[in-house]
Amino acid sequence: MRTVAELAGRWFAVLVVLGGVAGLLAPTVLAPIADQTPLFLGIIMFGMGLTLRGADFALVARRPWVVLLGVVAQFTIMPALAWGIGHLFGLTGDAMIGMILVGAAPGGTASNVIVYLAKGDTALSVTLTTVSTLLAPILTPALVLWLAGSQLDVTYGALVTSIMQIVLFPVLAGLLVRTFAGGLVERYMLPYLPLVSVTGIVVVVAGIVAANADAVLSTGLLLALAVILHNGLGLALGYGAASLARLEEPARRALSVEVGMQNSGLAASLATAHFTPAAALPAALFSVWHNISGSLLASYWARRPVDEPARAEPVGTA
Repeated sequence: MRTVAELAGRWFAVLVVLGGVAGLLAPTVLAPIADQTPLFLGIIMFGMGLTLRGADFALVARRPWVVLLGVVAQFTIMPALAWGIGHLFGLTGDAMIGMILVGAAPGGTASNVIVYLAKGDTALSVTLTTVSTLLAPILTPALVLWLAGSQLDVTYGALVTSIMQIVLFPVLAGLLVRTFAGGLVERYMLPYLPLVSVTGIVVVVAGIVAANADAVLSTGLLLALAVILHNGLGLALGYGAASLARLEEPARRALSVEVGMQNSGLAASLATAHFTPAAALPAALFSVWHNISGSLLASYWARRPVDEPARAEPVGTA
């Protein structure tokens, strides 16, 4: 099982693509899975909580301005890009809402693995993912309602409640379990978390693509181009922000990936819970693409090693 878990983490991007292909090939069979997206994401977020320790938050105290820079970049660059690209491509209705949901989401936990493989500052990556996830119940609904308010029939309170149920509570539950049963978690659970996380994301992508198979085939190209541009500019601007702040190269790589890779599973969950399956399509496409682009970027950077701080190997992927 450990070998399978390691292989799943290594071939994450390929498995996500295969999940999307399966959704297109068997839409009738896999479409009902889309309704269970919040459950799968909750399981993934619980796994993320199991990987956390109190020491992971020490970086906030040691380098608060770097963490602040990363969080501000996360919740300004990606939402602004989503809104701008959506208008540039003429997206309206569910497609526009879906883009904004992706942009307003916190960083995706797969970013931690990508940063590690890219020889970046993994400690900073884990900290930024955690802090942005904990802030998501406040910032994500506010950004969504601000940027897409005229198109929404959902309240701030409803979005906050959903994010707390899907993200915050599972993460805190996992953290508590790790705190009080650390030995058991490290021995019997951590080695298998990549398999759980990868399986969850692949199943979610397959279900959402299946539920939107017709839309993918008819308008998927336009949305795919918008998603690729969104992700690419996020990676570039994240790196640029870190460069302007004169951070070291490992931190630049971490900030680039943290900004460019989103928790698309959360965006998909909010879309299916409060809007329509079509609103989850940008999140599904983003989930497929950002794992491909992240893997390619990690391979490129891995061949260009730099002097870096000690990096603890991440144990989860989502």
